[in-house]
Amino acid sequence: MSSFKEIKANELTQNPFDIIGKDWLLLSAGNANKFNTMTVSWGGVGVLWNKNVVFTFIRPQRYTLGFVDSEDYFTLCGFGQDFRKELSLCGTKSGRDTDKVRETGLTPIFDEAAPYFEQARLVLVCKKLYKQDFSPECFIDHSLDSANYASKDYHKMFIGEIVKVLIK
Repeated sequence: MSSFKEIKANELTQNPFDIIGKDWLLLSAGNANKFNTMTVSWGGVGVLWNKNVVFTFIRPQRYTLGFVDSEDYFTLCGFGQDFRKELSLCGTKSGRDTDKVRETGLTPIFDEAAPYFEQARLVLVCKKLYKQDFSPECFIDHSLDSANYASKDYHKMFIGEIVKVLIK
């Protein structure tokens, strides 16, 4: 029996700046046979194309990128500050080399279109709508390019429709 309840996206009352930038999120994609998760602290929520959406960013060297690229859905899980150690591990270790589930003790659930975690207090199930690579010539403030992309490993931006919101 799941400890989550479904709500509408417009019923969310949590501050998105805190959820994303302060508490961080785990982005996950894949299936019960093979999946990966990574920490994200850049992104946002809003309305685009008459849909409730999230936008998130993944660097090309991240193992999770292959899962997001190959799947139609991904999840974003919010945990709060109590899980800072676990989210830090998921943001600094690669799933190529590390069993993040074993090392963090997080419990994956596979009853949605993408995996999420029992310990989360918020889950956004997202359907991919759009992907675009960041490009150096698109920076208006060129200091952002030099400050964030010394290795020229430009993020890929994903926009996903929020198709389900689960909370505890």
